[in-house]
Formats: sequence, C-alpha cells, structure tokens
Amino acid sequence: MKITKRKASLIGVAATTLLIVPGFTGCVYAPPEPHYPDDHYSETVSEDSSVPETVSVINTYKVTNSELSEEYFANDKSVTMARYYEMSDGTWKTDTNTYKYRLEITGRLNGAVKDSTYVYLSNIEEITFEQAWKAAGLSSNSEDYFDPSEAVLVEMK
Repeated sequence: MKITKRKASLIGVAATTLLIVPGFTGCVYAPPEPHYPDDHYSETVSEDSSVPETVSVINTYKVTNSELSEEYFANDKSVTMARYYEMSDGTWKTDTNTYKYRLEITGRLNGAVKDSTYVYLSNIEEITFEQAWKAAGLSSNSEDYFDPSEAVLVEMK
C-alpha cells in the first residue's frame, strides 16, 4: 500500500487529535466510578419486604486533594483516601460495598515519633493495630491484606 502525502497528513491529524482530546487517556478501558450525589442517594432496604425503609446519606467523606496530603500529615490532620458515606441506618458505604463498622485504630509503629491512626470501614468488629498497619500497605505478605468486602482503609492520620 502506498501512502501519499495526503494520507500521511490525515494520519498525523488523527494522531494529534487523539493526543489533545480532553479526557482521552489511551486505549485502556476502565468503567467510570459510580457517583452518589451527596444528598440525593437513597435506597430502600427492609428485612420485612412489606415495610420498606429508606436509607439515605447522612455525611459524605470526600477524598483529600493529593496536593494537601503531605501538609495534612505534617499537621496531624486526617487524610481521606477513599470517598465514603455515613448512612441513616447506621452503616457505612463506599461506592462498592456496605460495612457495619467504622473503626479508628491508633498505635505507634516501631521507631516512630508519633502515633498513627488508621480508619477502616469494616464488617469485622475488631481490627488490631498490627493488622491495620500491615493491611495499609506496609506488609509484603498478601495474606495480611483484607478482602474489600471485609474491610477497607479510608483514612490515615
């Protein structure tokens, strides 16, 4: 196949267009994250299907801007790493799972000058500090990590 100057310029324009189209990140597809507007999310849940109960969002915890994370850690402020919601029925929800508990786990790592706090949404009633720091990414053993349906790290301080 012979490529003429016209074909070559059209190919160049198409390639350049792909590079400058806003939002185009390549050919790898990832489905969009679900979006629950702060005050508009609700679902009907009930153990007795004849009596529907509406569950709604009480609070939304938004992800901390990455540019502020270092400053927040330095000033002992909590950094939110995953968007999550406090629900009206007492549960906690991420965009993908629902959890029974929100656990704040505080302790001191070996050699650290101050305490660390890990906040997990969990379906496990208790998580030790050792489990928390290992599952937060500090362990090289994959057995130390939680399945996302069991627990997820949402904040650190």
